[in-house]
Amino acid sequence: MKNLLIPFLFLSFIAFAQVEKPPVYKGCENESIQNLETCFNNQLKSDILKEYKVPENVSKDNFKGQINIIFLVTKTGAFEVLYINSMYKALENEVERVFKLLPNIQPATFNGRAIDTRYTIPISIPLNENTFVENSAQPVKGQVDIEDQIQQITTNNSSLFPEFNSELNIPLTHQKYNEIEYYLNVGENTHTASKPYLFNEVKPYVDLEAKRTAILKDKKSWGGRKLFNEHLALVKGKNYWFTLNPVWDLQIGKDNSDVDYTYNNTRGVQVQGSLGDKFSFSTSFYESQGRFAQYVNKETRRLNPIIGASAVVPGRGKAKSFKEGGFDYPVAEAYLSYTPNEFFNFQFGNGKNFIGDGYRSFFLSDVASPYPFLKINTQFWKIKYTNLWMWMDDIRSSASADGTNLRKFVAMHHLSWNVTKKFNIGLFESVITNENSYNGFDVSFFNPIIFYRAVEFSNGGDGSGNVQIGMNMKYKLNENISIYNQFLIDEMTVDRVFDGSGYWGNKFAIQFGAKYFNAFKVKNLMLQGEFNWARPYTFSHGVVELNAAHYNQPIAHLWGANFWEAIAIARYSKNRWFGNAKLIVGQKGFDFEGSDITYGGDIYVSYNQRISDIGNDVAQGNTTNIFIGDIQGGYVLNPTTNLQIFGGLTFRNFSPNQSGNVVTKDNTTWFTIGVKSDLFNWYFDF
Repeated sequence: MKNLLIPFLFLSFIAFAQVEKPPVYKGCENESIQNLETCFNNQLKSDILKEYKVPENVSKDNFKGQINIIFLVTKTGAFEVLYINSMYKALENEVERVFKLLPNIQPATFNGRAIDTRYTIPISIPLNENTFVENSAQPVKGQVDIEDQIQQITTNNSSLFPEFNSELNIPLTHQKYNEIEYYLNVGENTHTASKPYLFNEVKPYVDLEAKRTAILKDKKSWGGRKLFNEHLALVKGKNYWFTLNPVWDLQIGKDNSDVDYTYNNTRGVQVQGSLGDKFSFSTSFYESQGRFAQYVNKETRRLNPIIGASAVVPGRGKAKSFKEGGFDYPVAEAYLSYTPNEFFNFQFGNGKNFIGDGYRSFFLSDVASPYPFLKINTQFWKIKYTNLWMWMDDIRSSASADGTNLRKFVAMHHLSWNVTKKFNIGLFESVITNENSYNGFDVSFFNPIIFYRAVEFSNGGDGSGNVQIGMNMKYKLNENISIYNQFLIDEMTVDRVFDGSGYWGNKFAIQFGAKYFNAFKVKNLMLQGEFNWARPYTFSHGVVELNAAHYNQPIAHLWGANFWEAIAIARYSKNRWFGNAKLIVGQKGFDFEGSDITYGGDIYVSYNQRISDIGNDVAQGNTTNIFIGDIQGGYVLNPTTNLQIFGGLTFRNFSPNQSGNVVTKDNTTWFTIGVKSDLFNWYFDF
C-alpha cells in the first residue's frame, strides 16, 4: 500500500465537557490523561491507514471531495459507524469494512462510568490532499486544542439537530421516555421522577444525537431528506438557531358502535430554537377536528354545561360541536427555558408536566389539558428539587357567576434525593386554592421552600385550600430492573387507618410498580407492571372547586378515585420500527344515577354528600369491572418530529352493576390507523 495519509481536518468530541476521561486506544494505556486524546487520534489514524484502499472506480473518475463519517465508541469499547455521507457507495462500503477491523478499546468514562461517545471524521479524496492535525497537551502555534474544537462545534451548531444540545424539553411520551430511562438506570442513581427531561440533562447518560444519526436514511434529494431525516427548516447563525416543522395527526378508524367511522384531523406547526447556549424556546399550535369511539365521545360531553364550549376532548381542551357527532378543538402550547448555571433551570409556559416513575401518577400526571405554569428545577449534590406553580380552570357553568372560567391555583414542590447508588426517595407537597379562597395566588405559596400545609392552615383551614402530601421511592435491583412506588395522602386520621372502620376521611392512594429493561436479554424490550389503588373521596373536596382537577379532568390519575387498577405493558423498538401492548384490569365505584349521594369516585361532587362516615371501601357504590386491552405498532417516517405511520386496536369491556345513561355497560372494539407526529401522550384507557 502506498504511503498515503488520511488526514483528520478535525477529530472532535461531539460529546460534552463533563466527560472526565476520553477513550483509551490500544497502545495508549500508559499515556497520561492529558495525552490520551493525542494518542487516540494518532493510533486510530495509523490503524485506518494500514487498511483503507480507495476503490478503483473512484480513482478512475478522478473524484475530488469529502467523506463525512460519524461513528460511536460504545460503552463496551467497540467502534460503530453511525452515518456516512458520500457520493460513492463504494467509498461507504470501504469505510464500513475498515471500521470492522478496528480493535475494541477502553471506552470513555463519566464519573467513573463507561459511556458512549460520538466522533466526526471528514476524509478528503484524493487522500494526499489531507494533512494530520497534531494534537497535544501543549498545542504548538497554529494548532487547535481539542477542547477548543468541542466549544467551536457547540457554538457553531454544526449539527443538523441542534436541539440535542439545548435546554429544550424532550417530548413527553412513554415510548421515548422508557428508552431513555434505561440509560438513566445504568451506573450511578439519577433523578427520573420529575418530567419532562431536558436534552442537556440526559446528555451525560445517553447520546441521543448518535442514536438519531444511526437511523438516518441515505437520502440525497431535498424532499427525501426533509421527509425521512431532517427538520423542514433549520436556520443557524452565530450563537442562535431555530427550526420549523409541520405537525400532523391524521387518523381514521372504526368502532363497533353505530358511528360510521372515527377520525382525527390535526394540522399544526412547531417552532423551536435557542439564543446562546442557555436560553431555548418552543411554541406549537394545533387545529383539530375529531370523532372518536363512542365511550370517548360520551366522556367529552360529561359535566355539561361547559363555559364557552360543548365538550372537552380528553387531554387536549375545550371543543365545539363539529358536523355529525364530531368536535372542533384548537390547542396551543409554548414555553421558555433558561438555564443560567449548573444548578438552576427556569421554565415558563403553557403545557404539561409529570411527577412520578410510573405509567400513572398520583402526584401530577399529563392526562389533563395544557395549563400555564412556572417551574424551577434545582440540582446539586444528590438532590433535585422541583417547584411548580400552575394556573388551572374549573370550566363548569355552575362554578362561574359571570360566564368566565373560575381560575384555580396549584403550587407543588417535589424533592428527589439519591440516597445511594440504587435507592432514591422523593417528598411531595401541593396546595390548591382559587379566586374564592384568595383574591389571586397567595404570595405565601410563591415561597419555594415553605411547607404549604402550615400556610394553608394559618390562612383559614379547609375552606382556604386543599393540601396533599406524598412520598415516592425507587430502587434499582440491577441495571435492567427497577421498582418504584408512590404514596399520596389527601387526608388521613392516623388512629383510624387500622381500626377497620372504613373511615371516609382516610383519603389516600398507593402505587407499586416495576420496570424490566432489555427484558430476557432482548435489546429494547421493556416490560412494566403497575398497581394503583385510591380510597373513596381522594382528590375531592368539600368545596368542589378545590378538587384536584383542571378542565373537567383529574390532574393526577385518570380514573379519579375509589378504584384499584393493575397494568401490564410491553414496549419494543428496533431502528424505526416499534410496537407496544397494554393490558389493564380494575374496578371503580361510581355513583348511582338520580341520587344526590356520592360514593367517592366522582371528584366533581363534594365529599360532604358522602354515603357514610364509616364503612367505606374501595370500589364501593355502582361497582364497575373494567378491562382494557390495547396493541399498537408502526414505523417512524421522520425521527426528528417523531412522524410515524401506525395502526392500533383497542378492546374495552365496561361492566357496571347498574347500567344507565351515565355509567353504561358496553363492549368496545376500536381499530384505527393513521400518520401522526407523536409528541405527547394521549390517554383513552378509562
